[in-house]
Order: sequence, then structure tokens, then C-alpha cells
Amino acid sequence: MVRKVDLESAKHTEVFANPAPLGLIGLAIACAALTPLAFGYGLEPALIKATFKTAGMYALLFGAGCQFLCGMMEYANKNTYGGTIFTTFAFNWFFNYWAFNSTVDGVFPDHYTVLAVEATMLVIFSALTYGFGFFSSLLFYFLLDIDILYVFKIIKALFGISTLLNIPIAICTVIMGLLALWIALAALINPVAGRQIFKMTGPVFFAPKKSLFDFSVRYNIFEILYNHWKENAYQEMKFADLQLKVKDKAGTDNIVPELFYLQEFGYVALNFDVFEKEKVMSLRLNAHGIDLYEQLILKKYEWK
Repeated sequence: MVRKVDLESAKHTEVFANPAPLGLIGLAIACAALTPLAFGYGLEPALIKATFKTAGMYALLFGAGCQFLCGMMEYANKNTYGGTIFTTFAFNWFFNYWAFNSTVDGVFPDHYTVLAVEATMLVIFSALTYGFGFFSSLLFYFLLDIDILYVFKIIKALFGISTLLNIPIAICTVIMGLLALWIALAALINPVAGRQIFKMTGPVFFAPKKSLFDFSVRYNIFEILYNHWKENAYQEMKFADLQLKVKDKAGTDNIVPELFYLQEFGYVALNFDVFEKEKVMSLRLNAHGIDLYEQLILKKYEWK
């Protein structure tokens, strides 16, 4: 009986499509809504209430809403890193919404509480910035911009330098929105276009590579025996010939442990010396071995 090999069942399948573009586009729109306010527009007494209310609503819907939804989907996809950063950012935007509305109502956020939280956020995002460096330098600079923004806000709160740092904070806000939009469009447009219209960069840092299983010896054993079967049907191949061919391809002639392993699984038929029972003289793939090679390597059950 033919047994179809299913390699996908053991893999984690994502519940949702990539939610990161949603969170990043929401962030870009929220930053755009803050930009006029950051540069001092709409602060006239007749306009300030409408300015704060409008910016607050964009902060709620796009800054908080999109990123919270994105964070929950990232968690559902078992992406702890993405879920943590987007959800944390979402609650920060929820606070921005409350701050805008409470200011309009004459209730101002407590200076010392906000300062303590922003100092903590700087520590958190500094660590996340380092982590993003293992994904892409563009993501690294995106988080670095947020770090700089928090530095300016903390300095402003500590020393009361309001007018001097307003423009740098506004510029950081604009850069944050532009980088978020660029990364989101790269994730959305590049796969559709089949090329990097919105270029994404490589990582800044590289983690040590984990040692992986070397399939080269086993793969070459299967390939050689399969080609032998194609030419000679079930006529056995001499062990010495197989050993020599594997050495030419994989650089090693130590194939005996692999052969016993494959025999134990029922993929290879081994023929032993009459007097030395552990000495392999000849061998061939059996039906299960042939079928396994055709499924995994030749994609036997895939039709396009």
C-alpha cells in the first residue's frame, strides 16, 4: 500500500495572513494625524479643541485599533515578538487618545507619571531595537527613531525645554510614519510585483547559526540507488560501488550506519556476506524507498 508522506502536518500553520502591514499602516496614519499638531498648527484658541479631538480619534482608530488588532493576530500566529511590540504600542496610542480628550476637558496628564512611563518605554524599546537588528536594518532604524523620540520627550520633560525640542520631536514623528509606511508597502507590494519596489535591507546583527542535520549523505544514497533502480530495476548494487559514488558526491565513505538506519525503517534491502553477517555486500531500494524518494524529491503527488 502506498503511504503518502505529509511533511506539512507537523508544521505550525498561521491562523491569519501577515498582520504587520495593518499595524504599520495604522501607525503611519496616526503619525500623519499628529504631524500638524507636532509642528504647531491648529493650536489657535478657536481651533485647538477640534485639533485635539481629531488627532485623538485617529490615535484611537488607527494608532491603537490597527495595532491592537495586529498584535492579537500576531499572537494567534504564535509570533511573540510581533505580538508584544504591536500590542504595547497599541496601548500607548490608547493613552494618547485619552490624553488628547482629557486635555480638551481641562484635565492634564500628570507630569511625573508620564515621565516615569516614558523612561520605562525607552528601556523597553531600546531592547526591542536590538532585537529588530536581527531581522532588518530598516526595522532597526525604525525602532531607533522611536528611541530618539523618547529621549527628546524625556529631556523636554526633565528640563522644560519645550520650544527647543518641539521640532526634533515632530521630525521623529514624521520619520516614524514614513518608515512604517515604507515597511508596510514593502510587505504588501513586493510579493505582488515579484521584485523589491520598496527595498528591504538585510539584518544588522547575525545570531550564531544552529547546527542542523546534514542530509547530504542520506540524500546521495537515495539518489544513487534510485538511479540504479531506474536502469536495473531490482538488481542489487554492489556496496563498494555505492560507497565510492557517495564519497565522490558527499566527501565521505562512512555510509554503513546510514544503511542500517534505512533498513530499520524499511526503505532499503541489504544483502550480507555469508560468513560475516554484519558486512553489507549489495543492496537496493525497496518499493517504500522508491516511493519515499519520489514523494520528497520528485514531488510525486504535486500537480500544477
